[in-house]
Amino acid sequence: MNYKKVAEEIVAALGEYNVQAAAHCATRLRLVLKDTDKIDQQALDNNDDVKGTFLANGQYQIIIGPGDVNHVYKEFIQLTGVGEASTDDLKAVAANQKKLNPAMALIKVLSDIFVPIVPALVAGGLLMAINNVLTAQNLFGPQSVVEMVPALADIAGIINLMASAPFAFLPILVGFSATRRFGGNPYLGAAMGMVMVMPDLVNGYGVANAIVDGSMPYWDIFGLNVAQAGYQGSVLPVLAVAWILATLEKFFHKKIPAAFDFTFTPMLALIITGFLTFIVVGPVMRTVSDGLTDALVWLYETTGALGLGVFGLFYSPIVITGLHQSFPAIETTLLADVARTGGSFIFPVASMANVAQGGAALAVFLLTKNEKQKSLASSASISALLGITEPAIFGVNLKLKFPFICGMIAAGISSAFIGFFHVLSVAMGPASVIGFISISASSIPFFMMGIAISLVLGFGFTFIYGRNKMNEPVAVDVENPTALAVNETPQNKEILPQDETIAAAVSGSVVSLKDVNDPVFSTEMMGKGVAIKPTDNTIYAPADGQLTVAYDSKHAYGIETDTGAEILIHIGIDTVNLNGAHFTSAKKQGDLVKKGDVLGTFNSKEIQAAGYDDTVMMIITNSMAYGDVEVLDKTSVAAGENILAVSAAYEED
Repeated sequence: MNYKKVAEEIVAALGEYNVQAAAHCATRLRLVLKDTDKIDQQALDNNDDVKGTFLANGQYQIIIGPGDVNHVYKEFIQLTGVGEASTDDLKAVAANQKKLNPAMALIKVLSDIFVPIVPALVAGGLLMAINNVLTAQNLFGPQSVVEMVPALADIAGIINLMASAPFAFLPILVGFSATRRFGGNPYLGAAMGMVMVMPDLVNGYGVANAIVDGSMPYWDIFGLNVAQAGYQGSVLPVLAVAWILATLEKFFHKKIPAAFDFTFTPMLALIITGFLTFIVVGPVMRTVSDGLTDALVWLYETTGALGLGVFGLFYSPIVITGLHQSFPAIETTLLADVARTGGSFIFPVASMANVAQGGAALAVFLLTKNEKQKSLASSASISALLGITEPAIFGVNLKLKFPFICGMIAAGISSAFIGFFHVLSVAMGPASVIGFISISASSIPFFMMGIAISLVLGFGFTFIYGRNKMNEPVAVDVENPTALAVNETPQNKEILPQDETIAAAVSGSVVSLKDVNDPVFSTEMMGKGVAIKPTDNTIYAPADGQLTVAYDSKHAYGIETDTGAEILIHIGIDTVNLNGAHFTSAKKQGDLVKKGDVLGTFNSKEIQAAGYDDTVMMIITNSMAYGDVEVLDKTSVAAGENILAVSAAYEED
């Protein structure tokens, strides 16, 4: 790689005097830009040395790859004159920019709280959907499945029990996640959540009726009548309580001497928060929550099909801004009281928008003659149809613009259609073609018709408009000779990577790379590989080779094996920000290593306590040089056991 040339091309693509600050980690340039609208995105996308780009947390990140990014960075700062900066410096600059937008800051907080608990809610939602299929009338006939097959009644009962648990005990989940996000002890947050759903209290779903019919019991607290009301299914009250709890805990940690801190801080924080919850915070926030829910229901009932059509039209642009990260909080509130709200209109609209963008990407797959674009469009379209739209939106549709707009129009029309027939979801689930399992039984046919409309229109609009648009010469890459490198033949290649098995660098549970909470890894921008949730704190060399990357931050290592595989071992997500804290390194860049050699150590507990994910990623960064990179069928692995198999792209003569 010509580092100076790459840096010059990146600077030109970013725009003159547009870089405010620059740092780098093990794989990417991390930049704070003055104006992201000045970026020549197409130039970066067509640059063979740039493996991908994305915007996150106020930082524009350009993926270069391990071993190269530090050299490109040196040339980059000389060209821009911005001076070297650490990732902490960059984070501070980005944070100052974010302070100008309190709405986005709030959305970030909600996202941090709800994203970790979404799997539990989705699991409960899908179980609830299965229960609906078993118990709904007029789905397969005048009788429900359990009425036709009584032997399934108890099975449905157990499924319903499991489905209801995440929502009935939602305050425990939210309390844990929110208290951690606000800087408190998450287990105290869970304990406070348990207090709010104690069986001794009137069930949260029956509070309104208990007050109306006079059956609500009260505590007498110094002359105050305090309702013994529970908060099952509540969201806003728990968020407020978690913030108060975390604030009190941090206050007492500062004021109470160390000898007594461990004993008295948790007790004082919990008891004060508890009394505030039942006397003031809970009742007030319950009223606010009920008002918000009623307002959303009123808006839906008032605007109907027209309102959902507009929502569907702009749903994908909302995804781009990240505002959709706040939707789980709203949707959870709607679903927690289905009897009153009827369900959620957000999930059906999200399904229409996702499928429309998938249909648009599918049309691009058929239209484009660019092999790289065709490959990306094929996988991105399938991903979008199954509910994950980021690859389709950011990797395909937005780059060409017109497919994204065609998808928006298709989503608006299909959303108006389902709005006309009052299609609502009664559970959380995958916003995709299989989302019907989360829809009320009577509305499933209309939901599937909406999905069909969204797919056909998204595909059709894009294909019809793109037939002429995609025939422009640039799409064929005739003017970009470097693109021919994608189609290299064995005769062009000096060294062919060989078949090889790669061992696990750490012991732990095997996780799909697509489930990692970082788009660089989950979308395989850096290459294919595997993630491991560690149960040990030692990193070992996964194969014989040379250490090509070993940063001072000690959170990442790069190894080029003797047979040609380029392996990136990345410990944790965004742990570069720790600047080496909680890490040790036993090797330096350039060292020759043998499989099983200790590369370094890390402290999982301290990393998690600092607020970072400790998942270890193992990436084959030259995946394109191989015919296949396969994760071996294991749920857990010990360090030194084989976990990846790479197969050569060409057969040797």
